[in-house]
Amino acid sequence: MNTVSRDRIIGIDVSRDWLDIYCLPEGKHARLPNKVEGHEQVAQLAREPGALVCFEATGGQEWRLWSALDTTGIATRQLPPAQIKAFAASQGTRAKTDRIDAELIARFMAFRPDAGRVLPHEKIRLLRALISKRGQLVETRKRLLAQIKAHRKLGSPDMFDAMDAELKDLLDRQIAELNVRIEQTLASDDDLAAIARVLRSVPGNGPVASTMLIAEMPEIGQLSGEQAAALAGLAPIAHDSGSMRGKRAIGGGRRQLRHVMFQAALVASHHNPILKTFADRLRAAGKPHKVVITAVARKLVTIANALCKNRQKWADQAT
Repeated sequence: MNTVSRDRIIGIDVSRDWLDIYCLPEGKHARLPNKVEGHEQVAQLAREPGALVCFEATGGQEWRLWSALDTTGIATRQLPPAQIKAFAASQGTRAKTDRIDAELIARFMAFRPDAGRVLPHEKIRLLRALISKRGQLVETRKRLLAQIKAHRKLGSPDMFDAMDAELKDLLDRQIAELNVRIEQTLASDDDLAAIARVLRSVPGNGPVASTMLIAEMPEIGQLSGEQAAALAGLAPIAHDSGSMRGKRAIGGGRRQLRHVMFQAALVASHHNPILKTFADRLRAAGKPHKVVITAVARKLVTIANALCKNRQKWADQAT
C-alpha cells in the first residue's frame, strides 16, 4: 500500500451533478459541476506540487473525474465509504451534507495517508466493466429461470414458452460473448495473463473468482496476507471491551469481491484438498457453516495473494 504525504489535500464529495470540494490546509469550500469544465477546474486547483485529490467510491459517479485527473498526472485516491463513515462517527459528526462530507473526506485522507486506491490501468477498468455487465446478465438470467419455474407451477399457458426460451437464448449468447471479451482482455496483457494462470491453478478458484480478484484487487501479490483479507472484506473485526470478548465479524472491504470469494469458498471447501481438510477441521470443532466458509474464503484469498507474489502456481505440497 502506498503512503502519501501531501502539502495540499482536496476532498471531493461527488454526486451525479455536482462536485463539493474542501481544500486543506486553507479550509476553503467550493462547488463545481460534475462536467468536463468542472473537472478542468479541479485540475487547476490541484496543479500545486504535492497536491492530492480524494473522493469516496460512489458506484461510478466519480469515474469520469478520476480518469480526467489521472490523464493530467494529478495524484488521486478513491476511498472506501465505510471508512469515511467510521471516521465521521469518531469525530462526533452526525450531520450529513455534501459540504460536510467533502471536509470529512479531506480530513480522513490527512489522518490516514495510506488509505484508498489509485486509478487502475485501462485494461483493469475494462475488465471491471465487463465483469459488472456479466454479473447483471447472470442475475437477469437467474430471475428469468425463477419466473419460468413459477409459471410452470401455476400452469401458465404454453404461449409464454417460446418467449421465455428466446429471452434465455439471448442472455446465454450475451454472457458467452462477455466471457470471450474477458478472456481476450486478459490474454492481451502478459502480466494479467500470467496472474490469471496462477490464480486459476488453485483448485476451487475458477475463472469468475480469478478474474474478479484481478479486477477488484489489482494490488494482489503486492500485499501482506492480512491486507489482502482486509481488502476483500474477509478479515475478522474484534468487538472487545475490558474483560468482555465480543463476537468477531467481517465487513468493509470490496463487497463484490467478498461475495464472489464466498461462492468460490463453497466449492474449494469440498474440492481443494488443502482447504477441504481445513474446513473439515473447523466443522469438527463445531463451527457454524457461515464461519467455516468465511474462514475458507479468507484462506483462499491469502493463498492467492502469496502465489501471485511469487508468480508460483498451486501445488499441494507448497501450502
